[in-house]
Order: sequence, then C-alpha cells, then structure tokens
Amino acid sequence: MASADLHDVLIVGGGIAGASLGARLAGERSVAIIEAEAQCGRHSTGRSVAFWQASLGGDTPERRLSLLSKPFFDSRWPGSDVPLLRPRGAVHLTGPSGESFEEAGDLAGDDRPVHLDRAGLDSLIPGMRAQWTGAWLERSCADIEVAALHGACLAAVRRQGGTVRTDAALFSLARTPGGWRAETAAGPVEARLLVDAAGAWGDSVAALAGVAPLGLQPKRRTVVQLRVGRDGLKDLPFVTDLHQSFYFKGEGDRSVWVCPLDETDSDPCDSAPEEIDVAIAIDRFEQALDWPVEAVERKWSGLRTFAPDRGMKFGFDPDDPAFFWCVGQGGMGIQTAPAASLLSARLILGRPLGDELAGIDPADFAPRSTRA
Repeated sequence: MASADLHDVLIVGGGIAGASLGARLAGERSVAIIEAEAQCGRHSTGRSVAFWQASLGGDTPERRLSLLSKPFFDSRWPGSDVPLLRPRGAVHLTGPSGESFEEAGDLAGDDRPVHLDRAGLDSLIPGMRAQWTGAWLERSCADIEVAALHGACLAAVRRQGGTVRTDAALFSLARTPGGWRAETAAGPVEARLLVDAAGAWGDSVAALAGVAPLGLQPKRRTVVQLRVGRDGLKDLPFVTDLHQSFYFKGEGDRSVWVCPLDETDSDPCDSAPEEIDVAIAIDRFEQALDWPVEAVERKWSGLRTFAPDRGMKFGFDPDDPAFFWCVGQGGMGIQTAPAASLLSARLILGRPLGDELAGIDPADFAPRSTRA
C-alpha cells in the first residue's frame, strides 16, 4: 500500500464551502483540500451570480449567517487584495406578486428596504411595464467578487501551510485506526477528520464513507446574458418581482443578466442550460420591460444543492464523529461563507462560538435535524 500524507483534516471539495473552511482551519490544524476538477470552484462557485443581500432568506438562521458575514466582507477577509463587495442595490417590484415585502422582517438601518411608488420606480428604472405599481428599494445589496473571495481563501490555506490538491477525484474511503484513508487520482491522503464539502456530490462522498445520506438534491439554475436596445446599464440594480419568477441586473453598458429563478431537479453533473429555460428567461424579461432584446450573448447554468428541509447543514454526523457535514448551502452559500466557515471551524475545534457568531444556534444547522 502506498504511503499517504497525514493531516488532521481532509476537506473534500474545493468550492467556496471547502475553501473558506480551509482558510479558517489551516492556521490551527494540518489541512488538505482535495478537488476532483483541474481547478477549484469550477461548478457552483464559479458559476454563481452572487450578491450580499440582507433580506434574502427571510427570518431564517441562514439570513443570520449572512448578516454576520457582512463585517468579514467589509474587512476583505481572509486577505483579499481588492474589495469583496461592489455596491449594487436591489429593487423588489410590487404589483402582480403583491405589495408587501415580508422578507424584510426586522431589518434595520441601511438594510431596511424603503418603498418606492410608481414614479419613484420610473425614475430609477425607466421602461417597466404597466403591471408594476412600485417597488421596495434595498440600498445595501452588493455584488460579491466571488473569484477574489474564493482565491483569497485558497491562498490563505496555502499561506498557513495547508495543501490544495486539484485533479484529485475521490475513488474510495476507508477507516483507519487514526481516522480515514482516501484514495484519490492524485494519490492517497490520510486524515483524522473528514469534512464533506462536496456540494452536489455530498451524498456520494457520504456513501463512500459508509455514512447515511442526507437526501441532498441538486437543482439547476439558469442565467442568460442579453444584449438589449438601451445603454448605460452596467450599474443597473438587481431587479426582481419579489423573488417569484425572475431577476435581472446590469452587466455591461448594453447587456443584462437575466434568471428565470428555475429550480429543476438534477443529478450531480457539469450543468448546462436547457433551451426552454433560456426561452423562459427572455420571455419573462420582455414581459417585464419594454427594452428590445437584440441577442443572447451568453448562457450558463449551475447547481444549487438543498437538504430536504432546505436548511444548511454544518456539523458532525451523529453516527460518526469523524465525519463532518458542510453541505446544503442552496442559493446562499457565498454570501454566508465567512460566518458559516467560522461556525464550522469552531465546532470542529471545540471552541465557543464567540461574539462574532452572536445569536447563532448550532442546533439550527445539525445535519440530521428537520426544520418546520
């Protein structure tokens, strides 16, 4: 049997979940990240249209993680050379989907949405069709510089002595007296603790480890870049009909990104957009505005993976204390990554959560818990 590198923690998956947790742990423990692809973050992380949006998720533990992540983004954690947030603003349209914005909950200060009547909406986004009565403006919404965040996390792992192996598809897992032995395409690795941060492949990793699955379900989401007959669109806000059927945002001077908010069940895969979803995105955009669509410039899709109760899952498996789940981030994995990684790291290290995670209850994220 080939000799294997020995680590305290082996993280399976080099997307934002695994990379951010690795950045937290590498200064405390010997850490290795293995990634099946030639580069980390090729699937969900690299295809995400990520925002930091205070209202997203409503009154859930996930939103609390998002709010607690904001100071880390503002401070460029974990050592980004560039700002991680770019002001964007969000506009939640009222009309066919209702007038109230219940997701706002108890948000306060700059995060509290303000109401715009139809005249206010027109002054911000001309060309909206007649069905829209106004909007809620969420000024604090910002683009997340995903590549910068992800790259800074991987750099922090390496800087602190951790290992990142790409082209390291996981073939098998076996228990050893000290923990785990993983056979990978890049050679064997041994570790005391195994962290499953494999996203859509999370249950597959658990199966290799002999751990019962959680019932994770990947769901495809599509984005289309359209060239339209208007200019000055680069800084256009994120616009949605209260998260019911579409969103769009400015991308270039004459281009927008449009999403039909699809959630189509998928097997774990290298996701590709379906033409019907592209057509639906274009139709919903044209039904919302009178801006002429001139061309489809790009189209892509990614997988967002959910647990059965749609809650994020962070914690030791109750049947195997050497197996730690870090999965089920759905559509909020990037905007919660700073706080979620801190929560997971402190659980792994057996330390108090501290003031940075005030109000967080680990029981809300227990892997085999089921929320109402």
